[in-house]
Amino acid sequence: MSTSLLIDVQDVTYTYPVQPRKVGREQESPPVPALRDISVRIQQGEYVVILGHNGSGKSTLARQCNALLLPDEGRVLVAGMDTRDPSCQRTIRERVGMIFQNPDNQLIATVVEDDVAWGLTVRGYAASEIRTRVDSALEAVGIAHLRQLPPHQLSGGQRQRLAIAGILALQPSCIIADEATSMLDPFSRQEMARLFATLHRELGLTIVQVTHLLEEAVYAERIVVMEQGRVLDDGTPAQIFGDLERLRALKLIIPDPLRLVARLRRAGFDLAPGAVSNEEIAREIAHA
Repeated sequence: MSTSLLIDVQDVTYTYPVQPRKVGREQESPPVPALRDISVRIQQGEYVVILGHNGSGKSTLARQCNALLLPDEGRVLVAGMDTRDPSCQRTIRERVGMIFQNPDNQLIATVVEDDVAWGLTVRGYAASEIRTRVDSALEAVGIAHLRQLPPHQLSGGQRQRLAIAGILALQPSCIIADEATSMLDPFSRQEMARLFATLHRELGLTIVQVTHLLEEAVYAERIVVMEQGRVLDDGTPAQIFGDLERLRALKLIIPDPLRLVARLRRAGFDLAPGAVSNEEIAREIAHA
């Protein structure tokens, strides 16, 4: 894995703009910053999860990382480019692609393969290059067999894979998934988490996954925990999941497998601290 710095968030504070509104003769209270003096560094090739409950600032931080939002204070550098520089913003967004909650908002064409090709077509790529990239992107997300279908016939998970394929075809350095599984059923959420892990492992992509679900964070190399616009913790999954009570206090739901591991350790079973995914936990229990 490369160790070059890709995203450098430096002392960023951000408050969403609001229109002043009078209530009688009283002015509303000033808005609360969504981010408060945050600093985070993400290396090229890392798989990072930004974890926190709704309102913690995690999605706001994600949008700062590809110039969808710009800092009020501090700065964000992407591969050395300042997100506040208008001349860099298109390049930044091509380097750092984003996947959102609702894939339908990112789907344009009436046929799957045409949707993946759209971003390349508007950028003027040659037809042969478009075909190569579309084939590769569809294979990478596992929906090549659906290429001739209209997107509305796909399941929610398949449409989210299609949205990812459209970003992959542009060959970004990083994909940010902003609560990309929130509209999916539990099985599809697990499939999507495994897909991000596969894209990271096999393609070397930098993955930044924004979620409030601990079960989606187990595949990451690193977890950044947020609360009230600040970074509370930053460490490996084993380090972060080592204090489940603290995570409960942050209004995060502890998955059953992690609760089981905690109970087994209290009962005297010697389970490896790095066992956090379902697969790792099952192996540890089988050999306990």
